[in-house]
Amino acid sequence: MTYQEATTYLFESAPLFQNIGAGAYKEGLENTHLLDAHFGHPHRYFRTIHVAGTNGKGSVSHTLAAILQSAGYRTGLYTSPHLVDFRERIRVNGEMIPRQRVVDFVEQERDFFEPLHPSFFELATALAFKYFQEAQVDVAVIEVGLGGRLDCTNIIRPDLSIVTNISFDHVQFLGSTLPQIATEKAGIIKSGIPVVIGETNGHEDVRNVFLRKAQEVGTQVNFADEMGEILSATPDKDGGMTYQTQHHGILKAQLGGLYQYANTATILAAVDELRNIGYAISDGQLQEGFLHVCDLTGLMGRWQKLHQEPDVICDTGHNVAGFQYTIQQLESRCHGRLHIIIGMVSDKDVSTILKLLPKNATYYFTQASVKRAMPADEIATKAQEAGLKGKTYKKVVTAYRAAMKNATPEDLIFVGGSNFIVADMLKSIL
Repeated sequence: MTYQEATTYLFESAPLFQNIGAGAYKEGLENTHLLDAHFGHPHRYFRTIHVAGTNGKGSVSHTLAAILQSAGYRTGLYTSPHLVDFRERIRVNGEMIPRQRVVDFVEQERDFFEPLHPSFFELATALAFKYFQEAQVDVAVIEVGLGGRLDCTNIIRPDLSIVTNISFDHVQFLGSTLPQIATEKAGIIKSGIPVVIGETNGHEDVRNVFLRKAQEVGTQVNFADEMGEILSATPDKDGGMTYQTQHHGILKAQLGGLYQYANTATILAAVDELRNIGYAISDGQLQEGFLHVCDLTGLMGRWQKLHQEPDVICDTGHNVAGFQYTIQQLESRCHGRLHIIIGMVSDKDVSTILKLLPKNATYYFTQASVKRAMPADEIATKAQEAGLKGKTYKKVVTAYRAAMKNATPEDLIFVGGSNFIVADMLKSIL
């Protein structure tokens, strides 16, 4: 079996949520516990940090992993979804899991897991935990796949639990109100394990959900957005950010995007907690992690600059809360005309997002190469109702070529709307 055959088997025999959505979602932890027992409870052999939240999980997880690597810890990193290669999900010190290990997992274990009919994410999580044990990591940063309470990563007992923020996404699974969604995310909070909450955006009812859960299990909760650690944040010419902080000096960050302000506050609060429980992380190592997060962990798709003159930026933000930051950033960075290549998936709040977008941009409506993708013609129709004008393109790369042809060196081209649009874009240029 080749690596391509192994990943095709995983994608087709265990449905992939990022491709088909709700049909791949499997509630409950029964399969997770069976797989965990089969592999000898591998997550008990290394320390963990658990990261949940609606937006920012990936940036927070990757940056924490980069900081831990810089501090000398052999660090596992488990994230989702992947953009180009399945192996992006499972890394040790930034290196993706070997192709052969994925092949071996399928060949050697399929007789056990096939009768269980597991989800793709259940299998990916089992493989990640087993590989981290084999690689003898000191600590692994584990990103929640969906929600928290019933997510199959929630079998770990971490050193620290983090919830980045709460906003509307996956409401068909997590609830239709912010407190309901917060309750699902708060399900990762465990007895005696400190918790960092990134931001509650002034929602007292959301804040109370976390306070009640922490009190119920007997632990402390820290709200990063109430600490005032970041004094200022300034975008850099190279696309990053420079932060002035109260206790960590000046931080230059490789990740740009206005939404990184809240993520950075969350990360700094998390590092303070890790230090309190015995992690050895100097300010120099903290700064190294922020400055080189993409280089150290392979992170892609977070306000990523793909071309200069014209500037081409891609970003994986895909819900209302994420787009509110994206639009602010676009309007502040664009000095010429703005070109927006956009596609979305059918289970998002497409109409609300389209109403947020600037009316004076030139639009290139497209669709990703996944079943969940909303047809470009349908997006264009909804966009027209929102007062947006543009043409439709069946493929992301075709839309990109059209935008590049139309743009002048002073213009800005943005590519986004979903992880899958960015994935198709990266595949076409890498």
